[in-house]
Amino acid sequence: MTGYVSKRAQVHGTIMEDAIILGPSIIGEKTLIDNWVYVGYPIRQKLKHFPKKIEELDLISDGAKLGKSCIIRSFTVIYEGVEVGDHVETGHGVLIRENSKIGSNSRIGSFSQLDGEVHVGENVNIQSMVYLPHLTWIDDDVFIGPNVTVTNDRYPVSRKLSGVKIKRGAIIGAEAVLIAGIEIGENSVIAAGSIVTKDVPANSMVIGAPAKIKLSRVEYEERKKLYEASGDNTLG
Repeated sequence: MTGYVSKRAQVHGTIMEDAIILGPSIIGEKTLIDNWVYVGYPIRQKLKHFPKKIEELDLISDGAKLGKSCIIRSFTVIYEGVEVGDHVETGHGVLIRENSKIGSNSRIGSFSQLDGEVHVGENVNIQSMVYLPHLTWIDDDVFIGPNVTVTNDRYPVSRKLSGVKIKRGAIIGAEAVLIAGIEIGENSVIAAGSIVTKDVPANSMVIGAPAKIKLSRVEYEERKKLYEASGDNTLG
C-alpha cells in the first residue's frame, strides 16, 4: 500500500507515509494518522462507477473531519461525512462509516464497527469488537464492554430500521446484545451477556436473557466498592 494525501485536504497533524487521505478532509493539529489508515473513503453508491485509480477515489470523496490531538491507529477506515472531535483514539482495524459523529475524548477499541449515521457522545469508552449499526445513538460518559452487539431491525430483514439509544452514564457489560428500538436509561447497567429486549429504566441494573431488573445503580456501586476493597476476584 502506498500513501496518498489529497491536494484538497487540510492537514495540520502528522500523516504516516502509508496513510490515505481523500477529498477535502481536515486533519486537526497534533493528530496522528497511522500507516494503512483510510480517511474519507467514498460511500457504496459512488463506488458503483468502478474507479480504477486512487485519484478517481479522491475526486468523488467528500472527505472527513478530524479534530485536534487524535490518534488514529493502523487499518482504521473512516468514511466520508464522518466528524471526529478532539482527543479521540481508535484501536487497530476500526471501521467508522459515513455520516457518523464521534465526540471529543472518546475511544473506540480495535476491530469495532460503527455502521453509518452512528452518534457517539463525549467521553465514551467503546472496547474492542463492538458492533454499532446504523442509527445507534450514544450519549456522553457511556462505557461499552468488548463484543457488545447492538441491533437495529426487530424483524430481519425488514424495511424499517429502529436505532438503540444509550443514555448518559450507562454501562454495557461484555457480550451484551441490545435489541432494536430500545432505550438504555441514564446511569443504568447492563450485565455481561445479557439480552436486552425492552427499555431499561434509569439508575437500574439488569441481567439475564431476557434481561430483568436485578439491582439499582446505587446497590451496584455499593457492591463494586466491596469488590474493590476485598483484594480478590469475588464480588460476593
